[in-house]
Amino acid sequence: MPGIAPYDHGVITALAPVQWFREFGRPPRILGLDIARGLAILGMAGAHIGETETFEWLDPSTWTDLVHGRSSILFALLAGISIALMTGRSAGPDRERIPSIRLNLIGRGAVIFVIGLALEMLNTPIAVILTLYGLLYVAVIPFLRWRPWQLLTASAVLALLGPSLLAFLNAVMLNPYGAGIGFVLYGTYPITVWMALVLAGMALGRLHVERLRTAAVALGIGVVLAAVGYGLGGIGQAAGLTGSFGSSSFSGGPSFSDSSSISGSVVSPPSGWEGYPQALAETDPLRAVLTAVFAVDPHSGGTAEILGSGGFALAVIALCLLLSRPLRWMLLPLGALGSMPLTAYSAHVLSVMLVGGPGGFFSSNAFWAATALGLLLVTTLWSMFFGRGPLERLVGRGAAAMAAVPRR
Repeated sequence: MPGIAPYDHGVITALAPVQWFREFGRPPRILGLDIARGLAILGMAGAHIGETETFEWLDPSTWTDLVHGRSSILFALLAGISIALMTGRSAGPDRERIPSIRLNLIGRGAVIFVIGLALEMLNTPIAVILTLYGLLYVAVIPFLRWRPWQLLTASAVLALLGPSLLAFLNAVMLNPYGAGIGFVLYGTYPITVWMALVLAGMALGRLHVERLRTAAVALGIGVVLAAVGYGLGGIGQAAGLTGSFGSSSFSGGPSFSDSSSISGSVVSPPSGWEGYPQALAETDPLRAVLTAVFAVDPHSGGTAEILGSGGFALAVIALCLLLSRPLRWMLLPLGALGSMPLTAYSAHVLSVMLVGGPGGFFSSNAFWAATALGLLLVTTLWSMFFGRGPLERLVGRGAAAMAAVPRR
């Protein structure tokens, strides 16, 4: 979820309705980020339950297909921004605060992970992202004091080399499988993709993301990255290098994310070294590496997808930041939704289970529209009369408990 701790840049409290309309989203809170979170929530809901057609630039009726893959990538980028904001904003955290911040992040990650497990137990066809997000809150700890250029360098290295390295290892080891690597490396949400985006988001959060100049520069960079990424993807598709490189087929039962996951070919494991040469030829490491570079389809985990969809997400965030001032009144409901993303996401997953039943799958644009309207209405009213979202309060308490000094 984007910024599972969205209160890092301004605490929400209950306000009288008139006062809420006047004060919600004002500094130090950054309304544009809340609006982007709200769009990500609605996009994820559409990707889970919407009926979309294959995207074509010249056919606006297919543009709803953009929610696939890009919504979750928008989540990751926003999560990185929120982590940066809650750990010191542009200045970064003071050295003496690091131990407390580490414990706080571990506490947040643990609570988010448990909530993710609970949502997975509902047995919906949704590949719940919260378990990985819980892990990411811990994985960023070594990078808390890194400067923006260091974060961007690490993000670029992961984006450019991570998918290829994972594809090569997957091929030469003949599609290894197991709970750990299926969860972290080769599942629907490979760590190389999401850490690259989170680190990029942290860099953006350290660069005065609240300034209009930063947003304008980010918009230009986002457009360029999207053009490069989707251009690479077009080359790959023309060359027949499509699909994903992971071994998700070994990682458990079937699941669906915000887009249908594209599984790579499954190779029967050889019987020891005797069958290894033939099996290695079948996995074709060179083709696997090239596919990892040019793969652009949702959840393919390729470099082209990271650049293309990451640039698209960056442009969306920049536009939300730029439009949040002139269109503030119109966008307040989206901001309210984005101020409690964990609660809204969990409510959406629960609604899918209640309508479709455990293990059931359905798609309906009418239900997507009802979900969107319901979430916008309920979160606006909740924010107006109660302030912080209920699950956001739970995460905050878990983080505070973890970071609290033990009593003697």
